[in-house]
Amino acid sequence: MSDNRGFLPGGPSNMNEVPPSLTGKPTSCNSASVGGAPSRRLWWLLISLNIFFLLVGQTTATLLGRFYYDQGGNSKWMATLVQTIGFPFLFFVLLFFPRSKTSSSPSTPLLHLSLIYLVLGLIIAGDNLMYSYGLLYLPVSTYSLICASQLAFNSIFSYFINSQKFTALIFNSVVLLTFSAALLGVNEDSEGSSDLSHKYYVLGFVLTLGASATYSLILSLMQLSFEKVIKRETFSAVLDMQIYTALVAACASVVGLFASGEWTGLKEEMEGFKSGKVSYILTLVGTAVSWQVASIGVVGLVFVVSSLFSNVISTLALPVIPVFAVIFFKDTMDGVKVIAMLIAIWGFASYVYQHYLDDLNGKRDAEENRRDVSQV
Repeated sequence: MSDNRGFLPGGPSNMNEVPPSLTGKPTSCNSASVGGAPSRRLWWLLISLNIFFLLVGQTTATLLGRFYYDQGGNSKWMATLVQTIGFPFLFFVLLFFPRSKTSSSPSTPLLHLSLIYLVLGLIIAGDNLMYSYGLLYLPVSTYSLICASQLAFNSIFSYFINSQKFTALIFNSVVLLTFSAALLGVNEDSEGSSDLSHKYYVLGFVLTLGASATYSLILSLMQLSFEKVIKRETFSAVLDMQIYTALVAACASVVGLFASGEWTGLKEEMEGFKSGKVSYILTLVGTAVSWQVASIGVVGLVFVVSSLFSNVISTLALPVIPVFAVIFFKDTMDGVKVIAMLIAIWGFASYVYQHYLDDLNGKRDAEENRRDVSQV
């Protein structure tokens, strides 16, 4: 589950700075209210629209990825490639939100940017490959629930790499999400999606868990890049990060597709696809487009709210996907999975509530500062 998905800096909440102007500079809530109700309604409309893009895109892409395997697809590198190959789709976003011609921030040396995009793009390609293996070897419901552990990993990496605080609520979230993943780890039943052996179930579990950890590491490294090197988190900077890391990841996936020899079996794979050749092509195209629709939602939420809010919403889809898996793939939601899902939701709620409290404290501090300034 790539989310090219939200490979965005997950820094401190910036939710009190809304809505931003189209130049990428945030304006305060007070200025939004001065602009009148239409401005506020437009902000909520943009938020709702981007949440819709993110949740629908991510859910659709994950389900189509499982459909690809169920119908006879077997190329892990192809499944990896479609997660990022649709990156040119993001250029359409620039038609609606053109780059600002002026910027007060100093420009980052091209060599530094290139190295960041190259390294992160290669890590993303490897991460997507692990997700592809995980989706092949696990039922989609189990797979998506394990992916929810990325919040726990994100908290840990943010603490060590980005010096973010580790509160009781965050610790509670980490423990709950760890328990949720552990429950699924001991539940070896593959739920009838295929005759997978114990070996492949364990392999799928380990790779999906590793992919979730790597995804969280990428988020922290990106935040570190924005803070220490790029030193700006404008709309264009975030969009560039999405596009160019996806470009590198797509190129790496193409190299992997040819180096592994999987490309030689693609014609046979298409001809043997259970629902037909047209369905095969539409499945791959639909998966690629869905991931980019999700990316538009991710970038949009960063633009109108904050990177933290975008990352949290991208995780919100993970407990939802098992419901669709039961409907479309007849996955069995046994007692262990239900308990794991409830624990994951509890952990997710704990994580969100902590950042809600952080946001309230931030607003309170800002109000106190305004009062001090007015008194002076």
